[in-house]
Amino acid sequence: MTPYDPAPPPLRVRTVEIADPGPLPALLPGPESFAWVHEGEGMVGWGEVVRHKPTSVADAEEWWSQLTRSVVVDAAPADAPAGTGLVAFGSFVFDPDSAGRSTLVVPEVLVGRHGGRAWLTQVGTELGPVPGVAAAGPPVPPTGVAISGGALSPEEWRAAVTEAVRRIGAGELEKVVLARDLVVTAAAEIDPRWLVQRLAARYPTCWTYLVDGLVGATPEMLVRRQGGRVTSRVLAGTIRRPAAGVAESGLAAGLASSSKDLEEHGYAVASVARALAPSCSELDVPSEPYVLELPNVLHLATDITAVGRPGVSSLALAAALHPSAAVCGTPTAAARELIAELEHLDRERYAGPVGWVDAHGDGEWGIALRCGQVDETDARRIRLYAGCGIVAGSDAEAELAESAAKLAPMREALQV
Repeated sequence: MTPYDPAPPPLRVRTVEIADPGPLPALLPGPESFAWVHEGEGMVGWGEVVRHKPTSVADAEEWWSQLTRSVVVDAAPADAPAGTGLVAFGSFVFDPDSAGRSTLVVPEVLVGRHGGRAWLTQVGTELGPVPGVAAAGPPVPPTGVAISGGALSPEEWRAAVTEAVRRIGAGELEKVVLARDLVVTAAAEIDPRWLVQRLAARYPTCWTYLVDGLVGATPEMLVRRQGGRVTSRVLAGTIRRPAAGVAESGLAAGLASSSKDLEEHGYAVASVARALAPSCSELDVPSEPYVLELPNVLHLATDITAVGRPGVSSLALAAALHPSAAVCGTPTAAARELIAELEHLDRERYAGPVGWVDAHGDGEWGIALRCGQVDETDARRIRLYAGCGIVAGSDAEAELAESAAKLAPMREALQV
């Protein structure tokens, strides 16, 4: 820019309350939309005002902080909840050293619902009349769906798990998370809105998300910041639920008393607590996990709460937390090295932070689990991911079965 170039006009933001718009996923007008939905609440957006391709979560936090300083707010409810006003949807690659598809995008139109109230936000350098809100045309379900193997065959992946257990037994590390993938191909382009609607209906207690072709329903909240309150839901330790009609008496109690799963869970909780401590006070870490029941699996879960220090945004907290032991392992450096050696897979944005941030730094960042990524060059293809935490007591066959259970939500959504 020369000294005579005019500065770009600032972004203007207008938020108004609206009548209940109905199911949020039904509002998505096209595949390039955005979604973050949990138990019927959350937000959806479409259009693109500005985009940043960050090199890291910390880089995204710095860019967002600069952008929000120049925004002009034309209108906003006086008691608007978090998530109103200027909001960006984002998702980040798992490997901080990877030059993948990390992104932070401000949509042109945002529709949200929280606590029985609904709102619409417009963003742009110029704002026209407030648009109407109505259900869009229904997405077309995928047809001619076929599934193929990913980077490793089941036999090769079991061998990788066995090798990881050997390395853990040799004292090289305590835990590592190994992922596997499957590739699904349809006869025509896959509409991610179809997946959003099916996942939100089937897994309402998870956070269903759509950001740049990354779509899924995660049960794990990396970090949420609302005002001064910070929360994180840690999941590690999983057991598959039996088929419908098969008794599962004692399943939850067995998971809660499993030494292998408790060990895996303990590493994940400790890593989150350590990462939050420098940025938070009044850290509350429950001494025992509870069992989180989902339609396909049971998880050991711990909800950590804290008070965030002033000025620390949700993005900054996500940068401090990622990658946690729940998706990487411990010690982190040793686990990352072993993942690179054994997985033979580019995770891209699988297991990275996904969610949203607003102009006040509030936001929700889940971990991109139970997901798939639509291929950038061929929208008929989507790659599905699942991972398992490997500790000293892990069994390769049991871990393969667990990974199959974790792939089930996306396979069911695709009607595979």
